[in-house]
Amino acid sequence: MEIRQLKAFATAARLSGFGRAAELLGYAQSSVSAQIQSLEQELGTILFERLGRRVTLTDDGARLLVYAEQILKLETEARAAASGSRVPRGTLTIGAAESLCVSRLPPLFQEYRRRYPDVELILKMGTRPDSTQGLIDNILDVAFIIDRELTAPLLVSEALIKEPMVLVTAPGHPITQKAPLWPPDLQGESLILTEPGCYRDVLDRILAEAGIQPGPLLEFGSIEAIKQLIIRGMGTTLLPRIVVEREIAAGQLAELGWEGPEFRITTQIVRHKDKWLSPAQQALWKLAREMIGNGAEA
Repeated sequence: MEIRQLKAFATAARLSGFGRAAELLGYAQSSVSAQIQSLEQELGTILFERLGRRVTLTDDGARLLVYAEQILKLETEARAAASGSRVPRGTLTIGAAESLCVSRLPPLFQEYRRRYPDVELILKMGTRPDSTQGLIDNILDVAFIIDRELTAPLLVSEALIKEPMVLVTAPGHPITQKAPLWPPDLQGESLILTEPGCYRDVLDRILAEAGIQPGPLLEFGSIEAIKQLIIRGMGTTLLPRIVVEREIAAGQLAELGWEGPEFRITTQIVRHKDKWLSPAQQALWKLAREMIGNGAEA
């Protein structure tokens, strides 16, 4: 396997097309096709299902992609380390929770791109387990998570800012008459929550320890979908204050006080403890401290 073959393969997989990959890489489409066909012949398998202009990964292709991304990342790191340049450049693959993608991270990324235009940013949204496993597998360079402070032997994390959590519902919902709430007040109540693997787990644990069984549960991966359902009076949810401030101020959502155990949720930046810190990563870490944290050096 050659680096150029893996680069053509991974780019085509990410963009779901050989033509798009060729355009991004600056190759002729026939060259991308030839490189991928050569890789398939070498491995003795089919990596893509070709349906018109769109291509999708086969099971073998999906398995190879995990390793291809790691190999390409290591190749990029090796070039940067050997060059001795301290100018941020190259590619950063970043994992992040959706709640941060719609709140704290856009201004950070905008400023980062302004300062370091030679760095390509690739964002992969996911839960905390998605991000931590991506760091361990070297698929991600860095991750932003919002959860209780992380303790993992292979990872280094830095708390940037405490995130107040709020229970919200629609104005006029019957549960507003119980506020401020204790865990028993959620007995039998309809909850609309994010997928497991983030701050939602903290609420699940609090209710389980109190022996509380909420009512019908709706689970969504989209923060915006959850907010719209809550606005329509379909239940109660737990979200970071930062993602519902606008709706609370506009009177679309009502904040419910909480008298139960503290949630203790924090936005953190995380990396693998053994990963080489490229100039691009160091610059992102420093800027995250400046814009989200308190600006202190680790």
